[in-house]
Amino acid sequence: MRVPLSWLREYVDLPATETGRDVQAKLISAGLEVETVEQLGDGLKGPLVVGQVLTIEELEGFKKPIRFCTVDVGTANGTGEPQEIVCGARNFAVGDKVVVVLPGAELPGGFAIAARKTYGKTSHGMICSSDELGMGDDGTKGIIVLPPETEVGKDAIELLELVDEVLDIAVTANRGDCLSIRGVARETAIAYGLPLRDPALLDVPGPNAYGYPVQVSDPFGCDRFTARTVSGLSPEARSPIWLKRRLQKVGMRPISLAVDITNYVMMELGQPLHAYDRKLVQGTIGVRRAGEGEEIVTLDGAKRKLHAEDLVITDDRGPIGLAGVMGGANTEIADHEEGEGTTDVVIEAAHFDAVSIARTARRHKLSSEASRRFERGVDPAAAAAAAQRTVDLLVLLAGGTADAGVTEIAAPSAPHTITVPADHPDKVAGVEYGREIVVRRLQQVGCDVYGQDELIVTVPSWRPDLTEVNDLAEEVIRLEGYENLPSTLPKPPSGRGLTHRQRLHRRVGRALAGAGYVEAPNYPFIGEQVFDQLLLEADDPARRVVKLTNPLNDEEPALRTTLLPGLLGALRRNDGRGSHDLALFETGLVFLPRAEQKVAAALPVDRRPTDEEIADLNAALPEQPRHVAVVLAGAREQAGWWGKGRPADWADAIEAARSVAREAGVELIVRGGQYGPWHPGRCAELVVVADGAEKVVGHAGELHPRVVKAFGLPARTGAMELDLDALEAVGDDTPQAPAISTFPVATQDVALVVDKFVPHADVEAALREGAGALLEGIRLFDVYENAEQLGDGKKSLAYALRFRAGDRTLTVDEASAARDAAVALAGERTGAVLRG
Repeated sequence: MRVPLSWLREYVDLPATETGRDVQAKLISAGLEVETVEQLGDGLKGPLVVGQVLTIEELEGFKKPIRFCTVDVGTANGTGEPQEIVCGARNFAVGDKVVVVLPGAELPGGFAIAARKTYGKTSHGMICSSDELGMGDDGTKGIIVLPPETEVGKDAIELLELVDEVLDIAVTANRGDCLSIRGVARETAIAYGLPLRDPALLDVPGPNAYGYPVQVSDPFGCDRFTARTVSGLSPEARSPIWLKRRLQKVGMRPISLAVDITNYVMMELGQPLHAYDRKLVQGTIGVRRAGEGEEIVTLDGAKRKLHAEDLVITDDRGPIGLAGVMGGANTEIADHEEGEGTTDVVIEAAHFDAVSIARTARRHKLSSEASRRFERGVDPAAAAAAAQRTVDLLVLLAGGTADAGVTEIAAPSAPHTITVPADHPDKVAGVEYGREIVVRRLQQVGCDVYGQDELIVTVPSWRPDLTEVNDLAEEVIRLEGYENLPSTLPKPPSGRGLTHRQRLHRRVGRALAGAGYVEAPNYPFIGEQVFDQLLLEADDPARRVVKLTNPLNDEEPALRTTLLPGLLGALRRNDGRGSHDLALFETGLVFLPRAEQKVAAALPVDRRPTDEEIADLNAALPEQPRHVAVVLAGAREQAGWWGKGRPADWADAIEAARSVAREAGVELIVRGGQYGPWHPGRCAELVVVADGAEKVVGHAGELHPRVVKAFGLPARTGAMELDLDALEAVGDDTPQAPAISTFPVATQDVALVVDKFVPHADVEAALREGAGALLEGIRLFDVYENAEQLGDGKKSLAYALRFRAGDRTLTVDEASAARDAAVALAGERTGAVLRG
């Protein structure tokens, strides 16, 4: 919501020295998010005056039309002689009043004006457009043409109100009242402790039998409808400069007088209005739900097929408007330049159901200024005042006559009251405010308050967001100042702290960060086409997704079952921006639908849910295991004077998995595998032993070239993904002190020849088991392949075996016997033979 400070001052007598920045600070303290304060006319220096075009000479021989004009600027140029100006615009004629900037002036942005020779003529100044003056869109796309009665030589800076400050407020969904100058003025008056001149306090005639006929068939969707009629409008009447400028400052484009007035009143009072050309409305105006299959052409020219839940405005022909969203083209106010012009109008000021309007706007992808306000809550009591304000302006500015008839249809309703203990805000804030402050603050926001220890609070019609006692407490707290709340830390009971899962999560993050990975959290939303890019099989369980009812993005309507798409997207973006050496990681939840879908029951709010109710709720949710994943590309070790460096490869992805497993206290089995996005020959299957059985908990290695191409990634990109919850379930991360022996180690090396297809993990497992309790460690230090020496289809695996006893020094014979036993078992299980 854009709020000009000059407009705000009409309703609150702010001190003359208060700037937009001062008001911003006050409103932020009161809980309104004032994002910026725009300085209109910043850097603008005169002379900037009104001139009248005397002559226009068309200059020939140039690529674009050029005109040489003489303009009467009165005595503003110091001589009284006509000002000679070259101009390329063509939307003005001889006799028109225009805005002229003279030499010596400066336009916004530091654009200095001086006499200069151009197109063979000397131009002494410039005829201005609205863009050049920073005024915003005026709909002309050309030179500003002023009303004929404007005085020549008048200061245009003052006339066009070019210097002002505009507060840009991000209004939250619950504060629809602040989508108006009236609402912001009320907050400003409270913040400064000043009285408010409420623009909605108007004398409004009561309803009578002479008003325009209206029939509301859906009182739930429309609980209030006011109709007023104004006749005899002058078709030639135009919006005055002050009205156009205020609309431009709040971000709206002037269109025509009748439309501009309804927009002006909407911005002033927060009540959306609509004006119908009375000659085009046939019969009674109605409010009802649309019939399935009905159609309407809205003011934007789009033909829309209506839904049965859409609330529509109708006449005897059918729909003439989408209620609370946009009017129909068949009753549009006609401009004089487009035909005869509209002389009689029917003004609609209604109050519609917020949910119904929000759904209609989203269903038709048609967000308007009106729908934004109805969605967030409009003051139903302001409808009659807004209609009266519109009528008054039409009579004043267009020479119309207000008809005596007044239509007002209102569903029975009672004001909303809340009973709240006087000390409830004290308990919520932990601050002792006292009854007097609580009552005063609630009265400032418009509440009627009665009672002593137990307050009976009647909520004002413009605050539909105040529904229960905590809402009232929040009003007191925010107006007393959030900054005045004491900072206190909670005191947990002794022995409480992070859960085991949280501690593991933190340790894993620190370990990966210490290994050079950068955390890159991503949104948990994906599109199902990503599974094709990851080369997942058609029956892969990862393809079963939980779909969102209201996705933020239609292209990503599902929750992720893997962390890789988000990480790969982050890697692609960073690589595209010039960062080619990348190592990213993420820990987060994935979402797996349950075999049996259940509907979650609504939990009670007046008590703590029972354990059974919480269990039923959890059973209706998808499974949400926590995963950890890494992706890496480019250089793993940088080149420099110390060496050539090293590119990242599949082994780094596997080492990242081992680092995670160490933090979880898990012995990770790494062996060759094949799955989805990984290269078939460079993919490791990551396995743990749970309850005596092996369980695959992830994969690591180099991505398949087709995946690399599909995602636009650097060549040889590596990746790893692990089920962190599965590691936690089988791990024992109890810190183990290192065993330091006083006895020496005995080292034995063995080189075994096996078939190429035999996994190293199987050979190592056999060696480890065969060596027995004396084996302290085993390490693969060489892999060798040579058909001439080893034979076709063979490879050599060289291991370093470390033996040690805890109570004695091993003899050579003991170490050799353990080695021979290990080799024997490896030969029995894998066909390994000693090389040479």
